[in-house]
Amino acid sequence: MRKITAGLFISLDGVIGDPQDWHFPYFNDEMGEAVGSQLMTADTLLLGRVTYEGFAAAWPERENAGGEDAAMAKTLGDARKIVVSHQDLDLPWRNSELLRGDLIEAVKALKAEPGATDIGMSGSPSIVRQLLAAGLLDELHLLVHPIALRQGLRLWDESTPIPLKLLSSKTFTTGVLHLVYTSDDHAPEGGYEQALKNQPTAP
Repeated sequence: MRKITAGLFISLDGVIGDPQDWHFPYFNDEMGEAVGSQLMTADTLLLGRVTYEGFAAAWPERENAGGEDAAMAKTLGDARKIVVSHQDLDLPWRNSELLRGDLIEAVKALKAEPGATDIGMSGSPSIVRQLLAAGLLDELHLLVHPIALRQGLRLWDESTPIPLKLLSSKTFTTGVLHLVYTSDDHAPEGGYEQALKNQPTAP
């Protein structure tokens, strides 16, 4: 079974919208390594329309320019890119295709395909929410920036709670936290009375 990982830049108050306006002051080699390790191990990318269009407008030009990020641009270009959209889209970036049919069923089929490489996601919060709710997202990589934006699109909507389990955490020199979560099927439950019962008794 193939693994799906998703990465998001996020503020302290949960905003993930327009990261180009607030993210770059915190970018350093540590973050570049974290982003690269999450995406570069994937031979398939699952992207929402907005994320795809942003990537397709930038990465082919960076590959052609031959700069420092040309290698990453080529890797992303060579990867199979599956775009989730209800619209018929022009997909100019090579190796791109439109996801057909139901998202959940299509992702189940993707995970069941042969191969050991990951399926990577970047951005695309609505897809992340759906896959988490369906128990299909294996790792959620949150790069938490030490800033409260106080407005903008947030990762979490007002819906059913999704319990998560922390797999790893790392603090960068910029104050950014790299937190990796997975779904938690055995999350603790109960209220104040249960919390009291869970307290260790004095000897």
